[in-house]
Amino acid sequence: MNRIEKEASRANPILDVSDLRVDIETPHGNIAAVRGVSFSVGAEKVGIVGESGSGKSMTGRAILKLTPANARIRAKRLKFGAIDLLSASERDMLAIRGAGISMIMQDPKYSLNPVLTVGEQIAEAFQVHRNASRSEARLRTKEMLDAVQIRDPDRVYDLYPHEVSGGMGQRVMIAMMLIPEPELLIADEPTSALDVTVRIEVLKILDRLVTDRGLGLVFISHDLNLVATFCDRVLIMYAGQVLESIEAARLHEAEHPYTRGLLNALPQFDDRRARLPTLTRDPLWLKQV
Repeated sequence: MNRIEKEASRANPILDVSDLRVDIETPHGNIAAVRGVSFSVGAEKVGIVGESGSGKSMTGRAILKLTPANARIRAKRLKFGAIDLLSASERDMLAIRGAGISMIMQDPKYSLNPVLTVGEQIAEAFQVHRNASRSEARLRTKEMLDAVQIRDPDRVYDLYPHEVSGGMGQRVMIAMMLIPEPELLIADEPTSALDVTVRIEVLKILDRLVTDRGLGLVFISHDLNLVATFCDRVLIMYAGQVLESIEAARLHEAEHPYTRGLLNALPQFDDRRARLPTLTRDPLWLKQV
């Protein structure tokens, strides 16, 4: 996608988020997990990065209303196309989840049903959202397994989750989330449990499928180097808020002290330092929202 196409895509975003807030009530008081987050996603790859606990995953879950029962979601605007997600009922959300917006979880071991074959689980996702017959769903599932470069789809269809490797399990998850043909994909640390070689393969598959289908992708990660090379734009989150938004190719030009601190703390093969610098956090960052 060239620059003009990207700008046109952002002018008519698939997802539009303005001043998103998630508050969690606990016995010890209220926790502001997400504080005033705003961004939009067109047919592009948007990365969200930050330390553990920065609110990345909670932001993704809030979009799909998959937050805990004790969480309260507020926003000035939370729209998926023309649909107001804030006012959408749970019945509406059941139709949106999968068919409109899909989410790839971090580790397939905890996301796949251990008593169903991987083929049955992918086929179910297609049947539920496309009202298809069992035979059609089985055929489409094998085509989808082939699309995510799984060898011998006929054999893999009948395997249980514990019989597949981590890399294959993640490909199964991608297949399951993409088979209903959503417009937006949220990937929450989809490669963190994979070794480097398998990670590269999975990212290539994900990139090709997203590009070929013209999807929007929200890619949640703690790996700055990964999002810099894989995504189009990057949002830097800290303590539930976005401190900086920048084009991925210009990440090295980031200006916020927090982003600079994260970049400086990355080890480099060509920069042999005795000790990596420690990130110093400014209390004023918490008062930006």
